[in-house]
Amino acid sequence: MSELNNIRKIYFIGIGGIGMSALARFFVSRGSEVSGYDKTSTLLTKELEKIGINIHYEESVDSIPKDVEAVVYTPAIPKDHKELLFYQQNNYKVVKRSDVLQWITESSFNVCIGGTHGKTTVTSMIAHILRDTGFGCNAFLGGIAANYNTNFWSSEKDVVVVEADEYDRSFLKLVPDVAVITAMDADHLDIYGTAEEVENAFIQFSQKIKAGGCLVSKYGLKRHDELKADHHFTYSYHDKSADVHPLNMQIQQGSYVFDVVAKGWSLKNVLLHMGGLHNIENAIAAITVAKYLKIDDEKIKTAVANFKGVKRRFEYVLKTDDHILIDDYAHHPEELRALITGVKSLFVKEKMTLVFQPHLFSRTKDLADDFATSLDLADEVILLPIYPARELPMEGVTSELISGKMKMKNTKVISKEELKDWVKAHQPKLMVMAGAGDIDALVLQVKESLT
Repeated sequence: MSELNNIRKIYFIGIGGIGMSALARFFVSRGSEVSGYDKTSTLLTKELEKIGINIHYEESVDSIPKDVEAVVYTPAIPKDHKELLFYQQNNYKVVKRSDVLQWITESSFNVCIGGTHGKTTVTSMIAHILRDTGFGCNAFLGGIAANYNTNFWSSEKDVVVVEADEYDRSFLKLVPDVAVITAMDADHLDIYGTAEEVENAFIQFSQKIKAGGCLVSKYGLKRHDELKADHHFTYSYHDKSADVHPLNMQIQQGSYVFDVVAKGWSLKNVLLHMGGLHNIENAIAAITVAKYLKIDDEKIKTAVANFKGVKRRFEYVLKTDDHILIDDYAHHPEELRALITGVKSLFVKEKMTLVFQPHLFSRTKDLADDFATSLDLADEVILLPIYPARELPMEGVTSELISGKMKMKNTKVISKEELKDWVKAHQPKLMVMAGAGDIDALVLQVKESLT
């Protein structure tokens, strides 16, 4: 943490991002003066303002502090951003979010969770288990843990649980004592170029694990044999060849009860209240880490039963006899497949309407066929226009590119403005909203239209 000791004032460009906001909270907890910029005001930025962080929403060199010791920016910020250019051209210490995480974790015991999907839930589960059992940890999450309504907390224990982001190869700056790899699917091809390069990055991530450290990876990952660690355990929801897997799974009042079986140990009657079969698998990954850390069995079970989930990860926004509305961050074809099958496992007899907002033109272009295959698993699909985030439009890349490839014809593309009226008119019993853009801003409007 040597780099951190001299930072009394710090500025964040893109402070409203989920990872950036966790770092901002960290510096507030250390007594630093924190300020920042973001494009729009959100619930997250409002929460930051409540704890004393000054945020402005216009790109302006006149509005930025000139006496800061460090400036942190997210890779999603354009390279020609006026504030970023000012700091770079005037010799300030300007670093990426990943650099700060490297400073924070350089001398701690680190549990780092990576994967193209599933990592936020697994990170939150592990951090919650360590906190709930009294083991203790500092946590940097990529989502809002519902138990604590935050994406960051501190602890006197020199243990850090951190979400290891593969975007921009950020996670290669971390040095894990324990690492988890949930998935190595093709994603961020605007950065990596090919699926093979994504896999190469995860192999490099596994090589960063400290001597004597541990890797927990999903069973059946491509190029599994190239993942290296002194202690390596695999986990799976459905494959009993994995080192750790569930048995005797039951659904009880919308929750799951199951045993976790491994070589040399088992955990009976684990209760998980978070929906989605994929979340049983996520829980098994978290439990495997907790067992490796020698946490008491009963404390682990109590912590899992107490886990309330992560905001926008299979989150029940509405659950009545008349309507069920689920909100989820799923934005990759595999995440959508897991979400849809998870919902269908719990609500077998209900027609499922899925509203999906594709995220990024590049991801839509690269994975259109896979998106179509996953969305075909739903009973009815409404596609919203693509959320561009950091990208400019690409010719011929629209939500219609996905709908045109789907076999299930009960699908349509409508605008965000039309969605509320559509919901009012059709009143679907089971509705799921998914995406990583700004679809979450529509959730409460949809809820009002259903009640």
